[in-house]
Amino acid sequence: MKTKAIIVDDEKMARVLLKGMVNEHLPNVEIVGECFDLPSAVKTIVKEQPELVFLDIEMPGHSGLELLDFFEADKVNFKIIFITAYNQYAIQAFKLSAVDYLLKPVDAKDLIQAFELFEKNRLFSQDLHTLNNNLSKDFASHKLAIHSMSSVRYVDLNDIVYIAADGAYSNVVLMNGQKITASKGLKHFEEALANYQQFMRCHKSNIINLMRVTEFVKTEGGSVMLADKYAISISQDKLGELKQRLAEVMKIS
Repeated sequence: MKTKAIIVDDEKMARVLLKGMVNEHLPNVEIVGECFDLPSAVKTIVKEQPELVFLDIEMPGHSGLELLDFFEADKVNFKIIFITAYNQYAIQAFKLSAVDYLLKPVDAKDLIQAFELFEKNRLFSQDLHTLNNNLSKDFASHKLAIHSMSSVRYVDLNDIVYIAADGAYSNVVLMNGQKITASKGLKHFEEALANYQQFMRCHKSNIINLMRVTEFVKTEGGSVMLADKYAISISQDKLGELKQRLAEVMKIS
């Protein structure tokens, strides 16, 4: 049975191009509706009951981020893949929020990959709230979405002490001592935090929050003490970068 999907985009040509790509590259997907704004999308979702919504963010009247506001939580039986023309800064917000997206102009390879992922991920109202928050210029308010096997946690970046690799998973350690086991590898978090100067991958197994460094230990190859109780080793090839980044973030010489 084919997956029923709709396309929501105020630009007609964008809808035509995406529908053509879906028909060509995703034979198991049937486009059952095309909408030019959010109100028409809501009506189409109620009528057609699609399993997947390709959703543009920037549209007249309403942002695509408001879509779930029109539905009761138990009535959301569809998943969303965002379509966006945002710049690289905003793409980082999508990664930080762990929300699936396609960048305009849509690439066939990315479309296929997004469809493969859509069955694994469910989008909650809090995901959209977090994404909207992370798109703001207020970096201090940004949050990291952490997917575990049973839930999604949203944590302030400043509350993170370090993130440690654990096979195909990662452990996110917070200031209050909590450890969250995430179902994502360390590479995912490295990419999600790439635009945040306070985070650095100092070792193949660790990403640290430089704002939580309380001591730099020069002996035994080099290490840092985080939040006065976590000792983290530093790769030899990262020592120079660490000193420079600490000087920039902590404003020390």
